[in-house]
Amino acid sequence: MNEVVYLRFQSTSPNRRGTFPGVFGLVNGLAHDGRLTAEQEHFRKINNAWYEANFTNPNTVDPTVYDRAIHPKAAAWFKSSASEMIERVNGYLKILADHGIGYERIQSTDPGRIIYEDEHQIVVVPHNEDRSPDPTE
Repeated sequence: MNEVVYLRFQSTSPNRRGTFPGVFGLVNGLAHDGRLTAEQEHFRKINNAWYEANFTNPNTVDPTVYDRAIHPKAAAWFKSSASEMIERVNGYLKILADHGIGYERIQSTDPGRIIYEDEHQIVVVPHNEDRSPDPTE
């Protein structure tokens, strides 16, 4: 039986909430802080627009997916079959490397409880952080 492999590109250091921001959040944070070169900002705008046009934003399907009160540690993972989506990540990784921001590529066949899934990605709550709603509440 072939298990699906999921990939995630994320910070090597947790943020103040204890989560490991993904590559898009890291690069967008650099842009927000005005730290990107003109070339990097051009790359970010072009590629963010491409992802927005070709990739479903889970929040548009289920607004609770990234709700910190419900799923505080939710994280998106690429399906390994989403090769075109994954290939474009390299430019984001180069920007992070240029700014000395540590990142890692991790893979798993079981990264957590799936709370959203589409053709290209899943969003999961890590097993060790799973706080499924209590039906008695």
